This record gives sequence, structure tokens and C-alpha cells, in this order.
Amino acid sequence: MTLRLGVVLPTYNERDNLRGMVERIDAALSGIEWEVIIVDDNSPDGTSDEARALAQEDGRVRVIQRIGRRGLSSAAIEGMCATAAPVVAVMDADHQHDPALLPGMLAAIESGDFDLSYASRFAEGASTAEWGRPDRVKASNLANRIANKVTGVELSDPMSGYFMLKTEVLRGDAHRLSGVGFKILLDILATVDAPLRIKEVPMNFAARLEGESKLDRTVVFEFMVGLYDKWLGRWIPTRFALFGTIGGLGVVVHMAVLAAVLNVLGEAFAINHWPKEVTFITGQTIAALVAMSFNFVLNNELTYSDKRLRGIGPVLLGWLRFLLTCAFGLLANVGAATALVRMGFNPYPAAIVGIVLGSVWNFALSSKFVWGKY
Repeated sequence: MTLRLGVVLPTYNERDNLRGMVERIDAALSGIEWEVIIVDDNSPDGTSDEARALAQEDGRVRVIQRIGRRGLSSAAIEGMCATAAPVVAVMDADHQHDPALLPGMLAAIESGDFDLSYASRFAEGASTAEWGRPDRVKASNLANRIANKVTGVELSDPMSGYFMLKTEVLRGDAHRLSGVGFKILLDILATVDAPLRIKEVPMNFAARLEGESKLDRTVVFEFMVGLYDKWLGRWIPTRFALFGTIGGLGVVVHMAVLAAVLNVLGEAFAINHWPKEVTFITGQTIAALVAMSFNFVLNNELTYSDKRLRGIGPVLLGWLRFLLTCAFGLLANVGAATALVRMGFNPYPAAIVGIVLGSVWNFALSSKFVWGKY
């Protein structure tokens, strides 16, 4: 029989859900030649090992274990590009997406009348009652309205993570997809130039069977990142923009700490007749260290969420590496700012100049030595 459908399951900590999901897919696709591609982001719970055990039992199951990179969208893209099937589907492995919808979605694509079929949580006949998360329903509705504005396509659920399309459509634009964030369907809709003929299928969205949601507290941030990448990513690299945005917040922290230190130490240093520049150097150094620590925490959680350092040991080591790689940036920061103060500049504009000079060095080396590979 000819392979007709590839099903991509992006996973992270889904060990206990995999076997049941593959069994449900097999039952739903009776009489249809299929393969499942499990793309696991090196889950600490042994999801990759469980996937390989399934592959030993069933040759239709394939495994991609990704090392050193994370992200639902990028995992889905890798899986979709890895199948030889003419049609590919993406769905969650947590049993919130019903595999029973797959045959109908496949029939719509194979009919030639549609390029993409997706399961909607909000179409007529759909339900989110089993989900049991009214807060998420409201957030999803808001995100859907924004997504429709961005893509120019009016769908009831463009944020759906359960969809199917012709593989050739995906491969034709795979190089243009950002892979940023967690909603690959939104990425596809915003990227493909030719209008897609879309079939909407109502879905009863269920609660997770096992484990916790892959969507953590950065979910809203990642959604906004995805929108930014589509609007401005071609001109300003997304990660650099995020790093710079957090750096801007760091400036606020820096200036607040500097003001506090100058106020606290200024009088004491004046009593002891220390030079004004000594007071400034002390304040600038303390403020820079606090701001760098602040930047490290936010960059680890947001900018480099796909490479996030976890655990006390890795985080502490990463923080030390961040401070080390920023050391020369700190010297340039303090040195340039101090030189300007000596020339008569106001301390605060001088501090900003120092921050700008140091930030270029900070981004270049921290990307390589803190969240990258040596």
C-alpha cells in the first residue's frame, strides 16, 4: 500500500501519553497507510526512549530526538519535512486532539477541493466543555481575533494546533517559516502567499490525559514574538530584538539602582571628601551588575526560552558565564561613561552611552557562550 498520511507529534514530557495516542491513531486510520513521526525535544522524562520502544514494535513509528534546541513550531516543521507522505498532519500527543477526526480531514485534502484542513475548538458543533479551562478559552478567543487580523484569513480558530495540509505546500514555504513560538498554523497562514482553500472541522477539545501543559508562563510572550517576527523579522532579527528590548528594561533598572546608590553614597563620600568620579564609578558598577543579573534572568526565560537553562547548577553557571562574557562590556560601559563624566557630561546620559557600547558585546558573546555552544 502507498503511504498516504504522516502524523507529526511534537513532544516534551509526554512519555505516559505516547502509547495510547499511537493506538488511537492506528484505530482511527484503519485501512489507511500512515506513519507517525514523534519529534521530542530531549524530554527529561524519557519520552524519546518510549518513542523508540514503540518504533521497535511498529515500523510505522519514527523518532526525531532534538538535542540543544526546543520549540513546538520548529519541532513541527522538522517533523513535517521528514515525512515522505503526500499529506501531513500535526497534532498534540496529550489526547486533547481526537484522532477520530483524521480520516475526514484527509478525505477533504485528497478530494482536491482543499489545501488545508484544521480542527476548530470554536466552530459550530465544537465544544471546549471537557477542557475545563474557561480562562484559556477567553485568552484563545482574544488571540484568535488578533491572529485573524495578522493573517488576513477569517477562521474561527487560527490558533489551533491540530491541522493537516499537502506536504508540498509546507515544503514550498518551509524556508520562510519562522519556527518561533508555539502556533505553527498561524506561522503557515501568515507566510504562504497563495490563498489556501481551508476546510474547518469542529472538534471537542478534551482535557490532557497525563502530564502538564507544554504552554508555560511565556505563552503570551511567545505569541507576541510570533507576530513581531512576521511583521519586522525580515529587517531586525527576532532574537536580537528581544535581547535589545530586555536590555531596554535593564536600562530602567540600571538607572534606578544608580540613582539609589548615588543618593545613598553621595553624602557619605562628600563627608570623606572623595572625588565625585569615585562616587559615580561605584554607583555605575553596582548598577551595571544588578542590571546584568536582571537581563540574564529575563533572557533565559524569554529570549532563549528554546535553550532555557534549568536547575540551580546550570542557571548559576549560566549566570556566571553571562557576567564573564559581559565583563569586557562592563569595562567599556564604565570606562566610556566615566570618561564622559570627566569631560563634564551629566552622569545619566553618560551612563546610557556606556550601556549602549557594552550591549553589543553582551549580545554577541552571550549568544555564543551562555546559551549556545563553544
